[in-house]
Amino acid sequence: MVHITCDLCGKDVSAENGVRYIVKMEIYASHDPSTITEADLDDDHLEAISEILRESEDGLGTPVDVAPAYQKVRFDLCPACHKKFARDPLGKQAAQSFDFSEN
Repeated sequence: MVHITCDLCGKDVSAENGVRYIVKMEIYASHDPSTITEADLDDDHLEAISEILRESEDGLGTPVDVAPAYQKVRFDLCPACHKKFARDPLGKQAAQSFDFSEN
């Protein structure tokens, strides 16, 4: 038997226990093509790439925290968490519900 739990609350939602919902999301960077100018054509891109490769081989390149260009995720939800997710998929209402006191 496959054991599946809700990815939000941890409740057991295995096939034998009843209904579960699957949420699939694709996340990718948008690409807005820009106009190529004469200056872009004059740049020596091969030299820039060569410099980047030399730095990475020497270990001098600085690590950059860049999100992956494409990501596919899947979540299993119980009926209660599905209802909450469907009402507020980005969690905006939950983020606005905090009431901090002024010190």
